[in-house]
Amino acid sequence: MAEKSKIKTYFCAMNRRRMCVFALLCTLAMGVWAQHVNPEDREVDMDNPTFVPMLKVSKVKQGADSLQYVELNRVYVYPQPEFKSDKQKQAYLRLVYNVKKVLPIAKEVNHVIIETYDYLETLPDKKSREEHMKRVEASLKKEYGPRMKKLSYAQGKLLIKLVYRECNSSGYELIQAFLGPVRAGFYQAFAWAFGASLTKKYDPEKTDRLTERVVRMVESGQL
Repeated sequence: MAEKSKIKTYFCAMNRRRMCVFALLCTLAMGVWAQHVNPEDREVDMDNPTFVPMLKVSKVKQGADSLQYVELNRVYVYPQPEFKSDKQKQAYLRLVYNVKKVLPIAKEVNHVIIETYDYLETLPDKKSREEHMKRVEASLKKEYGPRMKKLSYAQGKLLIKLVYRECNSSGYELIQAFLGPVRAGFYQAFAWAFGASLTKKYDPEKTDRLTERVVRMVESGQL
């Protein structure tokens, strides 16, 4: 039982560190992708996939024979969207555009978090980890602050949702757990000033059902 408790504590600490970086980046959204071009600087191509569809050719041993196989992206099949008005259609197209714009940023953020967590694990004590996180926080503000200003208001709010989708945790809760209630309150107030909230959740089954559909199709290369 003691060993299980240690494992649980370890993974909780890991998630707090990783998700805290997520939350900090999301907050900055309210104010290096392929070929070193940042996603927010690229034109969105509505006629071509944002992510290149995966095609993996390999082989597996079957007795004395080698059998080749092809592995593809998961393909999602949805009924064609029906719109009651042109306004509804335009809203859907804006959603597709915005997802194609900010989803690559959320993927990039995920990579930053993994790298940050891996480095934190090499540090010897709590003090050195806290000092490193202060440097990380300052670095994220410097690098991502100007970049996120290029996003529209709607895109910034969507980015908060998509990052939440990756971590399944409230940014406010994670900052509070990792940096304390004072810092959590500061970032929440900053987001609130722009009409957003770090306590917002992503609900793929209800509120964000249509967004989830678009995200899945963009991820699979269908959009």
